[in-house]
Amino acid sequence: MIPRYARPDMVAVWSPETKFKIWYEIEAHACEAMANLGVIPRENADAVWKAKDVEFDVARIDAIEEVTKHDVIAFLTHLAEHVGSEEARFVHQGMTSSDVLDTCLNVQLTRAADLLLVGMDKLLEALKKRALEHKDTVRVGRSHGIHAEPTTMGLTFARFYAEMDRNKRRLIAAREEIATGAISGAVGTFANIDPRVEEYVCEQLGLSPEPISTQVIPRDRHAMFFATLGVIASSIENVAIEIRHMQRTEVLEGAEFFSMGQKGSSAMPHKKNPVLTENLTGLARLVRMTVIPAMENVALWHERDISHSSVERGIGPDATITLDFALHRLAGVIDKMLVFPQNMLDNMNKFPGLVMSQRVLLALTQAGVSREDAYSMVQRNALKVWEDRVDFRELLLADADVVAALGAEAINEKFDMGYHTKHVDTIFRRVFGE
Repeated sequence: MIPRYARPDMVAVWSPETKFKIWYEIEAHACEAMANLGVIPRENADAVWKAKDVEFDVARIDAIEEVTKHDVIAFLTHLAEHVGSEEARFVHQGMTSSDVLDTCLNVQLTRAADLLLVGMDKLLEALKKRALEHKDTVRVGRSHGIHAEPTTMGLTFARFYAEMDRNKRRLIAAREEIATGAISGAVGTFANIDPRVEEYVCEQLGLSPEPISTQVIPRDRHAMFFATLGVIASSIENVAIEIRHMQRTEVLEGAEFFSMGQKGSSAMPHKKNPVLTENLTGLARLVRMTVIPAMENVALWHERDISHSSVERGIGPDATITLDFALHRLAGVIDKMLVFPQNMLDNMNKFPGLVMSQRVLLALTQAGVSREDAYSMVQRNALKVWEDRVDFRELLLADADVVAALGAEAINEKFDMGYHTKHVDTIFRRVFGE
């Protein structure tokens, strides 16, 4: 992923230096486990640990790989240069390359998930803060992009909070799903290595042993992980789209913070564009595009092939780095977002009283009017509001049929805004608890 959309902590998870350090730890822990079992001499295992503070030379490993055409063998050759050929002769005993590659990948994905959870918490904190701040800030709800009935800005933020809270739980489950390791040898039968070695290595790395591996860890786990990232990205876009709509000139109920010295357009100095949320919409697409390849990686030939390998070298860093950046960007947008309550009321009143139509409809049916007749009575007045921008309540008060059914006092009572917000506290308790 390009540096523009990357944060250093997540980038570090995927650096070659980090990868080779994890490879080393896998091999060193395996040697220690084998020494504990009496399979290899203790002094050989101890010798491997002498390299624990070594900064592995990425360029040197790459140069060896140019000859060997095999990355794990290149690394093992370089490790022997540090440890000594005789001392390192038991390194990788009974293991296969995928034992190192797959276990390392899952360590990286669990570390990435931990960083993503930090970003999720930051976003949840921002959403909760703004939800409480605007719990009673009335705005019009929309369906199909059209005014529907009153809601509050706090409910909008709370809705996004609940969605992201579900995503956090999904991410925790995805982390658990991916936190397995395999040190089971060629085709996964443990023919040349004791299963207790796998158990020890996994324990040291914070993983669980894969119950049954072939030569690889099953890729349905990875498919679930990346699918979860795709869902989170879609939720980010869901929030971003709402903010982009709110910032439209004709709406202007909310907007991204516009900093001192910021420029909105190279051509038009008056512009304040929702560039951050538009960017988030694009980043969400990038994360989602990793989901299908992860799904396609599930089907491998027999005990293994490497058709998944090139895919994961790309989508592992790309999806996690991009999503990490997006979570932190959205948290900042929410935290600094401008909200314009008066514009919300002005927008709702562009068609005066129209959003109360359902309440009048229900009152008419409760007063004994058939639903068909009630709908017709309300709609004929509502359409005049659409056409002429006249006051809906005044039209109803001038409609003899409506007045006969309800009376003027009951009509006026149906335009109380508090009717639509009376259960906000109940919803907030459901979302945030007491």
